[in-house]
Amino acid sequence: MNQTLNYYNENAAAFCEGTLNADMSHLYGCFLQHIPAGGKILDLGCGSGRDSLAFLRKGYQVEAVDGSEELCRFAAEYIGQPVRCMDFEELDYEEEFDGVWACASLLHAPKSRIPSILSKIRRSLVPGGTLYFSFKHGDSERTKDGRFFNDYTEDTVKELFTAENGWEITELFVTGDVREGRGGEQWVNGVVRSLSNVR
Repeated sequence: MNQTLNYYNENAAAFCEGTLNADMSHLYGCFLQHIPAGGKILDLGCGSGRDSLAFLRKGYQVEAVDGSEELCRFAAEYIGQPVRCMDFEELDYEEEFDGVWACASLLHAPKSRIPSILSKIRRSLVPGGTLYFSFKHGDSERTKDGRFFNDYTEDTVKELFTAENGWEITELFVTGDVREGRGGEQWVNGVVRSLSNVR
């Protein structure tokens, strides 16, 4: 993970420039239809702050966090409010958010850590709260160009988000990459609901 954070700290400006203009409107719709008007959203791994700003402009309350100090600095300036610098494992919220938006962020944690991280995300959600996530489509764990990635398929995602683990899958779908020149890359997207009767 440190190698990945080093990458983002060293390449923050270029990363933000390459992601700020990506059209995420379809994915916003899939997520926000489950969030009450004016509800509170945790943008987990906020990167440039692109999605946080979109949610703020739509009238939602947003807590933005990222593990990279440089991205936090950029995002805080971009969205006009503080951004908390923290690792996934440091999540310490308790039933605070109506929704958690984890767009292309959980893919940087080793698969061995994902169940623990998902438990912390569930704890941060109000009962029945909603999580959006996206992973690159595949079945490997790999390091590419200085960043660690875990890849999932629809089937392996279903193994993570079971009723026994406290989740109900609302929507699961595959999309192409919306960034310019990256349309050949596939992403597994999911919208899942936290089951309040599982702790």
